[in-house]
Amino acid sequence: MEQDRVAVLVVGGGYAGLSTAALLAWRDVPVMLVEKHPSTSVQPKAFGVGPRAVELLRPVPGIEQELSDVWAGIGESMRIAIAKSLADPNPHMIMNDEREDFAFLADITPVAQVGAPQAEIERILRFKAEELGADLRFSTELISLEQDEDGVTALIRDASGEHLVRADYMVAADGYRSPLRSLLNVPTSGKGELGRMCSIMFDADLTGLVREREVTLWYLQNDAFTGVIVTGTGVGAHVLGVNYAEGESEAGFTEERCIDLVRIAADRPDLDVRVLDKASFAMAHVLADTYRVGRVFFAGDAAHTMPPTGGQGGSTGLQDGCDLAWRLWLVVTGQAGPAFLDTYDAERRPISILTADAQLANLGVRMPPAARVGYPEPLDDPVGAIIGFRYHSTAILDEPGDDGSILEDPRIPNGRPGSRAPHVTLDWEGQRISTIDLFGSGFVLLADKEGGQVWMDAGRVVKERLGIQLTRVMVDEELMDVEGRFRKRYGVSGGGAVLVRPDGYVAWRSTGPAPNPAATLEHVLRQVLSR
Repeated sequence: MEQDRVAVLVVGGGYAGLSTAALLAWRDVPVMLVEKHPSTSVQPKAFGVGPRAVELLRPVPGIEQELSDVWAGIGESMRIAIAKSLADPNPHMIMNDEREDFAFLADITPVAQVGAPQAEIERILRFKAEELGADLRFSTELISLEQDEDGVTALIRDASGEHLVRADYMVAADGYRSPLRSLLNVPTSGKGELGRMCSIMFDADLTGLVREREVTLWYLQNDAFTGVIVTGTGVGAHVLGVNYAEGESEAGFTEERCIDLVRIAADRPDLDVRVLDKASFAMAHVLADTYRVGRVFFAGDAAHTMPPTGGQGGSTGLQDGCDLAWRLWLVVTGQAGPAFLDTYDAERRPISILTADAQLANLGVRMPPAARVGYPEPLDDPVGAIIGFRYHSTAILDEPGDDGSILEDPRIPNGRPGSRAPHVTLDWEGQRISTIDLFGSGFVLLADKEGGQVWMDAGRVVKERLGIQLTRVMVDEELMDVEGRFRKRYGVSGGGAVLVRPDGYVAWRSTGPAPNPAATLEHVLRQVLSR
């Protein structure tokens, strides 16, 4: 039987799978993606991309602009509320204007808020992955796999028949029910399936109910049903999600009933409604107890399925894919040792669990008190879980006395190891850029001009000795710290240096001069890279 050879085989063409494929292809790692469906999503599904996910996608040329263009074509603000219908005169507002609620982000990240439906984001990711050379195969299903010490052999099936694929590694991004998770006997935890929802995509004139150029997300609670409605999704349609009643099945959602439900949601009995698509999905809280089985890594809903309340499920899946891509790239190219891949589970699983639990808590808030017994409490500051989470693993060299926290206030950046490298505005030959723009393609060694030349020299020596991709940047030399924030935000004084990973996380920091910078830096990188 014919056998294809590829470095990484990705199973699943949703957020996690497509982001993995796009970021691997951008790094020139041969990647194949198989997806059993004929195309990317038709339904809008998740809405919006968090700033951390945008930062990780940003290095791919043009992708941030395309995401921003989608949002620009949809609206300028967003309201979220709990109400009986779109016409409810007294909705309980959760968020009244996205620009106001997240205005502080402009001070801590250079990326803009992106509000766009999953269908549009998947389309952009697919195009970018193919443009960069990824082999994407839709209408193609994984049948079986075998692992050995050197790789994974997968049997796939498409319209032409069955084929073998040999890969160094596999990414299982095959969704909530994840056949690969079952095949590899990965245990799960969490509250399990919480209910099912019918997602009705429809076309209707909602003039007078929705403000112009505004996305409205209403959690609906009325005598007929509970659910959610999203308007202004930028795909020529709106979406109504209706929770199944006890004992109800998909067959009960006929076109006539779907039309009636939309009219109830709008509180307009005579509304002209055209149903465009209908899909059923489970709302669940299911967490894989490990993200790695041999050479197979779990990502997206296969790793963590969470209720949509909070809107971070999609962004978490995107981050999984971006995170796996740079780790696999380092190992496939020999820059890191195989044990380095263990850091994916060590770092991503704790924050994914925290995010899933936070979304479960948000769901509980929207439920009657008696129904939320046993649910966790909402986070005091949800912003930390969006862009202020920290990592701890062998790829992070914690400083003495580190408190081991996995959340911090991103409004007060400190540059300590395990935290996201802070945004600082720099001037590069008259052009304003961010420190965030420096990250993505490899490791970055940052030092202040005062005493920093020894670190630049050390970086040149160690880069050649270890054969790694390392960019050396001396702030206030070629790149000017226009606001004078670098030292404070990164916690370094004259003679100090900071090592930032490709994902923009601080791996190590020297707050002052070191007696032997080259030996110190080489020792640090060998530890970080498991070499």
